Amino acid sequence: MPASEASAEAIAARLSALGLTTRVEEHNRDTSIEAEVPESLSAESWREALEVVAEADRFGLLATSLNDRTLWAVVRKTVPTTSDVDGPGHQR
Repeated sequence: MPASEASAEAIAARLSALGLTTRVEEHNRDTSIEAEVPESLSAESWREALEVVAEADRFGLLATSLNDRTLWAVVRKTVPTTSDVDGPGHQR
């Protein structure tokens, strides 16, 4: 099993262990994990959930005016090589 797949599965499992319902979706370049966050989630569980998603390559929280909250994380399947990285200091 690739390390990225194991990482995504571990994040989903740890969020599930906190009592959150998770969804995992495979994409070409990454795997996304989403978890619905109930209003009743304790502050301690929030901290744990944030520690879990911080292990991903990207993470965030989507909140709506209807009090729906979705915690999300993305794990890249491949690590970009130097030639794949663009930015202000990028040189060829």
